[in-house]
Amino acid sequence: MSVNSTEKISPKKATHKDRVAEIANTFEWLITAFILAFVFRAFVMEAFRIPTGSMADTLKGAHFRLSCPQCAYKYDYGFDSARARLPRDSVPRGRVKPPVSRCPSCGFYNSAEGPIPISYGDRILVLKCIYQFLEPKQWDVVVFKNPLDPTINYIKRLIGRPGETVEIIDGDIYVNGQISRKPPKVQNELWMPVYDNDYQPIRPREGLFYGHNNWQQPFRNISDSEWSIHETRPTLFRLDSPPDKTNSLIYDTSADNEFRATYAYNDIKLYDYRPYCSDLMVRFYSLMAVPEGRIGIALSKYQTEYSAWVDSTGDMVIAKTLRGEGTTELARTVVEPPVVNKATEVKFANVDHELIFQFGDQKLTYDLGRGPNDAGEIREDIQPRVKIFGSGKLTLSHIAVFRDIHYTARKSPGGPRGERAAQGNPFTLGEDEFFVLGDNSPNSEDGRWWDRPGRGNNAVFYREGIVPRDYLVGKALFVYWPSGFRPTANSRFAVIPNVGQMRFIYGGSTADR
Repeated sequence: MSVNSTEKISPKKATHKDRVAEIANTFEWLITAFILAFVFRAFVMEAFRIPTGSMADTLKGAHFRLSCPQCAYKYDYGFDSARARLPRDSVPRGRVKPPVSRCPSCGFYNSAEGPIPISYGDRILVLKCIYQFLEPKQWDVVVFKNPLDPTINYIKRLIGRPGETVEIIDGDIYVNGQISRKPPKVQNELWMPVYDNDYQPIRPREGLFYGHNNWQQPFRNISDSEWSIHETRPTLFRLDSPPDKTNSLIYDTSADNEFRATYAYNDIKLYDYRPYCSDLMVRFYSLMAVPEGRIGIALSKYQTEYSAWVDSTGDMVIAKTLRGEGTTELARTVVEPPVVNKATEVKFANVDHELIFQFGDQKLTYDLGRGPNDAGEIREDIQPRVKIFGSGKLTLSHIAVFRDIHYTARKSPGGPRGERAAQGNPFTLGEDEFFVLGDNSPNSEDGRWWDRPGRGNNAVFYREGIVPRDYLVGKALFVYWPSGFRPTANSRFAVIPNVGQMRFIYGGSTADR
């Protein structure tokens, strides 16, 4: 009878050893995941929270989410922790009554009836170390260490790069003496509303509106124009005239918001002192009811009026009218004629010294030149004008007016132009030096105002007004949590994601334009 000398393992001992191995394996994976997450956060991508409104409306800090009680236009107003006598960048837990604001569309002075919750700042993903391999591009939104206090991260838009000379002239950016045009995706993000005809006050005779106690339709007929407002739908404009008669509507700034560089996000106290912005865009949808007529838009800048139109034959034209010199055609093309009874989007913009006219999918452009005076003698005291004109039988809908971002060159309204990179005081960047500005130009502490040298390691100091290459952290990529919603009015945390506001953050290069 043989005896097996191999020791037998009981089922209980085998199960115990398997569990120990599983636990050890789990810890191994957790440690590996932790290391990978740490490496990813340190070198690839990191999440940041926007604390202030210096980049509004592109990126928002803590803010009040408002809706105009008259026209229902939705907009945001920045929360100021200093005004609330709280530590910097802190947000109270409860509700707070927002200050008086002004609707960016109908001009109604909005005084909220009671306290409302504060929405936290946008949370974004930042692509780190990208600038170790690629050169930063102008118009990128960058995260960097604040040169005055390197323990704090700032976020701004990159304007100037090493070796370039930057100058702010009438709200536009000039690099090496030439205007710097924004890439299309950046430009689309930076258009700001002046008036949207789809949002009309429900009680126009009750309340305080810009310039008046009562609201008035800002688009007015001029001369013997035959435009009329639809009987039952006041957001529609109608025209029924001979095809050879030009009828004009002019935007009356005394009846609604002006073209000043104001921000609904900011305090309204200094609105009347902000400079005029003459880079504008008008958009609407046009429906031609008969195969005869014309639809067009005119925008003025300084002392010149630029007009663009398309007629029923498909002729698409851009022209200019200079006081005392008549009208000159600048560009022309032939497109597919407007389709009768089909609404088509029409847009005309005068931005960064370029005229851009769009009719449906067709586009016609004209370059006014990149020099400071190529669009005419700069006259910051002249408010621009907007006009819509047409002939035949037309219906217009979704009419809106927008202005471009306008970089301010003064620390305070009416103050001297002594700031860095202001007109007449260009700023030249050296090797590994960058210049940044906030999109919320009147309310941004950036390279224009830094009043002392930047601090570095080992008693090294950096020149005033610049961000050194060593302080670039990364490129802002995506808003992944844009101040969510609270499940109930009394909820402490906004845990419901605001999916509609999740978005990419566009940057780029002037090579795109």
